[in-house]
Amino acid sequence: MKKVSLILFAAILLSGSFVSSAQESKAAWTVGADFFNRYNWRGTDFGNSPVVQPTIKYTSGGFSLGAWGSYSLSANTTATEADLFMGYAFKNGFSLTMSDYYFPTEPGSTGKYFDYSKSHIFEITAAQAIGKFSLSGNYYFANADDDIYFEVAYAFKTVNFFLGAGNQSYTDSGKFDVVNMGISLTKTIDITDKFALPLIGKVILNPNKEQIFFVVGFSL
Repeated sequence: MKKVSLILFAAILLSGSFVSSAQESKAAWTVGADFFNRYNWRGTDFGNSPVVQPTIKYTSGGFSLGAWGSYSLSANTTATEADLFMGYAFKNGFSLTMSDYYFPTEPGSTGKYFDYSKSHIFEITAAQAIGKFSLSGNYYFANADDDIYFEVAYAFKTVNFFLGAGNQSYTDSGKFDVVNMGISLTKTIDITDKFALPLIGKVILNPNKEQIFFVVGFSL
C-alpha cells in the first residue's frame, strides 16, 4: 500500500513537466477550494465546524490525478483529511478511480503519513453516468473491513437527488443499510461582470443513524 501512495504522489509531481505543452496535449492543472459550514461525507458527519476543502488536480484527456483535503476552521475540532486520487473517465460515461484516504487525527491513527496500516484507507470506485442519472460503487480494499458503498443520483432541472447505502463503518450495526439520502442545489451569485460565486446547499438524511444535516457552502 505504501507503493500505491508513493506512485500517486510521484505522478502528481511528474505531471508538472507536461504543463508547458498543455495547449498541444489539452492537459491542464486546476486549483480550487470549497468552504462549508460542516463536513458530511456519505451521510457521516466529520465534526460540527466550518471546513475548507482545497483541491489540486491535473487532467489530460480522460485521465486525472490530484490531491484533496479537508481542514476544520475550529480549534475545537480535529477532523483532518488529506487524500490522493487517480482515475480515468471513458467517453461512454464510465469511470474508474483509485483513492488513498489519509486521516492523521482519527481514532486509532498514529498520525504518521507513512504508517499505512493505521492512518490510511484505500478505495476503488466505479461509476457510470447516463444522461442525468448516475450510479457509483465504492469498495475499501485495504485497512478496512471490506466496506462497500453504493449511490444513485438524478439531476432534475433545479435540484439533484441522491440515495446511498453502505455497510461496516457506514452503519451502526455494520449491516448494509441506507445511510445517505437527500437533495442538493447549486445557485450562482454574480459578484461582478467577470466573477460569479457558486453557492451550494444540501439537505442530508441518514436513516440508519436517524440524523439530518443541513450543509451550505461555496466554491472558489
